Amino acid sequence: MRGVETRDWLREGLRAVASGILAVALAVLNFPLFVLFVVSLVLTPVLGIGLMLLPAVTALIRLRADLARRVAGWHGVPIARPYRPKPAGLAPIGWGHCKWILTDPATWRDFAWLLPGAIAGLAIGIVTLALPAYGVEGIVLLPLWMYLGGEWSGYGVNWPIESVGEGFLSLPQGAAILALGLAVAPYLRRFDALFGRLFLAPTRAAELRLRVTQLTVTRADTVDAQAAELRRIERDLHDGAQTRLVSLGMTIGLAEELVDRDPATVRKLLAEARETSSTALIELRHLVRGIHPPVLAERGLDGAVRALALTLRIPTTVDSDVTGRLETPVESAAYFAVAETLTNVQRHSGATFAYVSMHHTGGVLRLEIGDDGRGGADPKRGTGLAGMERRLAAFDGTMTMSSPPGGPTIVTMELPCASSSPRTMLSSGTD
Repeated sequence: MRGVETRDWLREGLRAVASGILAVALAVLNFPLFVLFVVSLVLTPVLGIGLMLLPAVTALIRLRADLARRVAGWHGVPIARPYRPKPAGLAPIGWGHCKWILTDPATWRDFAWLLPGAIAGLAIGIVTLALPAYGVEGIVLLPLWMYLGGEWSGYGVNWPIESVGEGFLSLPQGAAILALGLAVAPYLRRFDALFGRLFLAPTRAAELRLRVTQLTVTRADTVDAQAAELRRIERDLHDGAQTRLVSLGMTIGLAEELVDRDPATVRKLLAEARETSSTALIELRHLVRGIHPPVLAERGLDGAVRALALTLRIPTTVDSDVTGRLETPVESAAYFAVAETLTNVQRHSGATFAYVSMHHTGGVLRLEIGDDGRGGADPKRGTGLAGMERRLAAFDGTMTMSSPPGGPTIVTMELPCASSSPRTMLSSGTD
């Protein structure tokens, strides 16, 4: 366990150092972008020059700001894009386009960030790199000192170094400073990300505007999904149970006509009617199970997912700490999302193993489904993943997927929800 923690610490430190190198390189770009934006503002009244230059420079600044937001996300500081949507039919060049840019508060917040962001990025990035670099210097100093024949000033507390013994002292000092630098680097990068968020995050008004836009989209998707579901139920009833019930009625009517004349035929017709009624009942049960599975109502999400895992052809483990009944709509959405994902695993992944992890903490239900298959899953290829995203979005849920070619595939879903009652249902394990 300690070895795993050490590898994680080392990996995070090296990742932060690499991010520091990227931050220094990107920070340098802020200065010419600042100058270009000022020049484009001055030239905007000059038709034909500023009207073309301002949109191009703003696009570059927004690209640079988006890179900063992405890097901040690497260090646990997510920053949403705050820009107003481009009006439909707006020409790419012209006064209307420039007016849309200049009236967007996010444009000026990006501009205000350019110089402070460059200074902070350079300063924090250099410190992030300097500590590990100085540690490496201490580790390699002794062989260099011996190679150069003692032509070296000193290191750490040994200044100057005048003997091989003092040179040996640079090794533990360098290792300690390197370890300190790798340990501090993630915190320095996070501090830089938090500083950038002061400028690059949406304002309260922008957050409300983005929220309204998101709710409008998710509401439309939910209405469409509900309409499609109603059409599916209507189609299943019409083509399945309704047809069989009509046939059942005709069979019983024919039996009524023959009951006095041909009892043997009537017995056959009644047997056929009984079989038809059984088939219709099975189809109705399948239809109801597709709307809200009985196992979900009886056992809750934990028991329903464990029961689902038992029906799969590939070994599937379930790790869950969901100890209470969740809100019924949330339970249903989570269950069908897990079921759809596991169906995709079974049909398309070629996996030999799958797992489901469910954790409910802080008012958020987190689901993770993974497999050891071939990977390469894409929500745009019609495997039901886009539909799952729409289903979750109706509850402010999110879905992310990692599926590189060769695998593994990991689908992570988060749903805001609260536990509504203690769990009283039976749970069956598959672990």
